[in-house]
Amino acid sequence: MPSAEIRKEIVDRVVARRGKLHLFDRLDPKKTALLVIDMQNAFVAPGAPVEVPAARGIVTTINRLAAELRKRGVPVIWVQHENARDGSDWDGFFGRFVAPEQRARAAAALTAGSPMQTLWPELDVARGDLRVAKNRYSPFIAGSSNLRSLLEGKDTLLIAGTKTNVCCECTARDAMMLDYKVVMLSDCTAALSDEEQRATLENMIQQFGDVLTADEALSLFDRRTARP
Repeated sequence: MPSAEIRKEIVDRVVARRGKLHLFDRLDPKKTALLVIDMQNAFVAPGAPVEVPAARGIVTTINRLAAELRKRGVPVIWVQHENARDGSDWDGFFGRFVAPEQRARAAAALTAGSPMQTLWPELDVARGDLRVAKNRYSPFIAGSSNLRSLLEGKDTLLIAGTKTNVCCECTARDAMMLDYKVVMLSDCTAALSDEEQRATLENMIQQFGDVLTADEALSLFDRRTARP
């Protein structure tokens, strides 16, 4: 999404404040995990109840990144939204933000066992990958998921998936507040518009984490710590 690139004035602001644009000079594969958020049929499939069309365009890059990270020993964690069939376990969302005539269809699509709730079939999911179910935008909300128990020994999270400005951003913000190092992957995330994509990337790089492409992130795993 070239039109969703971070604006020069934001880049200049970040560099002026901290002296450099990017936060991390190196990433440690032993301490890193990839979180792929909500790449489910309900969000990715054409005509789905909560479709994000641009999400189909990031599948190839996510697959390539995940394959390279597995070679480096980095766990790949597929985080999937899952709620009660009637949405009653999160009425604060379904009961307020979704019109009554749309509520049942949206909630049912994100219920365990629904074909819409499963991962998009073009994603390359490996046998050793992990899966996490969440029933809030962020899997770090207390009671939302068991993600934190799977991250023991990890201090760095790469964020991919959809929507960039909703579940990906909420996850990244909470992770930073919990003292994880965060990288939002600009070419592995998708929103409903370039404007929403850009807004999140600019928020991230200023306050919550780094913003890198998949290739830029991979290059940091291959760097050696500089000798004094």
